[in-house]
Amino acid sequence: MQTLHGKTALITGAGKGLGRAMALALANEGVNLLLISRTLSDIEKVAAEVQALPPDVLVQIAAADISKLEEVRNALTTLTAENKKIDILINNAGILSYGSVLDIAIEEWERVIQTNVLGTYYMIHEVLPFLLEQQQGDIINIASTAGLKGAADLSAYGASKAAVINLSEAIMQEVRKKGIRVTIVNPSTIATDMTLSNNFTDGNPERVLQPEDLAFLVVNNLKLPQRAFVKEVSLWSTNP
Repeated sequence: MQTLHGKTALITGAGKGLGRAMALALANEGVNLLLISRTLSDIEKVAAEVQALPPDVLVQIAAADISKLEEVRNALTTLTAENKKIDILINNAGILSYGSVLDIAIEEWERVIQTNVLGTYYMIHEVLPFLLEQQQGDIINIASTAGLKGAADLSAYGASKAAVINLSEAIMQEVRKKGIRVTIVNPSTIATDMTLSNNFTDGNPERVLQPEDLAFLVVNNLKLPQRAFVKEVSLWSTNP
């Protein structure tokens, strides 16, 4: 297993939930962090948590809506002003709309696609040159088991995650022989603000996956020898 100490990871949606858990887990491995979230106060709190940990790591933050290309570019300019190194990109930011295809407003359907699909594409498009210049690096795209099979009332979210899975596969085939590993992670229901607000846990968040479960998986995947990587993995809870 390779060490992650001294590497730099950029995480989107880092202000809470999965993003926060991955930031803390990577910081404990000595990974420097570049954190993006739509809400500045959220990532300020995460940055403070990271800085309170024993490992002495660099933490830089930027507020941005990844569904807007100009905001993505501005955030990257800010985050890489002093250090232009990025070793790991974790595309975690995403939104969910729950309801039938006729109940969800067209504008909301478009917003889900804009954030989950185009936001992921924008981040990859802007960060990939850093990885290609270094001739190594990791891209981890957080998709969903909802993207593997259609489900009632999840048409927008499921379609967006299916697109992320296909996009990831295509990019993996383009760059894997250039030293860049692309991994798709498909979690089932995880206890986050997004799932709790839609009552996906039936009022019992302990019965589903926790953010730390996914963070553990991501960290250990990144520790694989550089010659190997997991292309796609699904993470499920043992609870019914």
